[in-house]
Amino acid sequence: MKKLDRSDLYSLEQYAQKREAFRSQVMRHKKNRRLAIGPNATLYFEDRLTIQYQVQEMLRAEKIFDLAGIEEELKVYNPLIPDGSNWKATFMIEYGDEEQRRQQLALMLGIDKAVWMKIGEHEAVAPISNEDLDRETDKKTSAVHFLRFELTAAMIEDLKQGTAISAGIDHDAYRHSLSPIPPNIRSALIRDLD
Repeated sequence: MKKLDRSDLYSLEQYAQKREAFRSQVMRHKKNRRLAIGPNATLYFEDRLTIQYQVQEMLRAEKIFDLAGIEEELKVYNPLIPDGSNWKATFMIEYGDEEQRRQQLALMLGIDKAVWMKIGEHEAVAPISNEDLDRETDKKTSAVHFLRFELTAAMIEDLKQGTAISAGIDHDAYRHSLSPIPPNIRSALIRDLD
């Protein structure tokens, strides 16, 4: 999948005019990229459109319009766009109650490495996590992690032939799985491999 460059972005003025319609388009798109695994963990699969939205929102929020600032945002966010042989996801641990979230995050050390995706009968794929920085201390994990699932050529071929995808988390403090994942999400993930 092609990375973003400055020519793909709206200026702050253009974005102000297009923001409502663009946001609506992205929210519809994201519905096919959100995979809940149990009640408190979700994978939000990223692609070029979701990352463009993130960059546009950062530029807007920080009022960044200079070339160096725009290039810095692209440098930060472009690595989250899939490369054609992988899926990239923001992994979020979500508890509405702040105290419960704090307690659970203390129990979930290493949960980012316990997430898996499985294509048919192939071996489960564990993610490469948090390549940008460590998101865990010796006392708790973060509520947000960035994951990359690398797939083999055989897995990709099987996916294109209709093989099912399952997903899960195998951690002592959180164990849930989903098999198969919903068809709309499967379709979106297969498009990421083109």
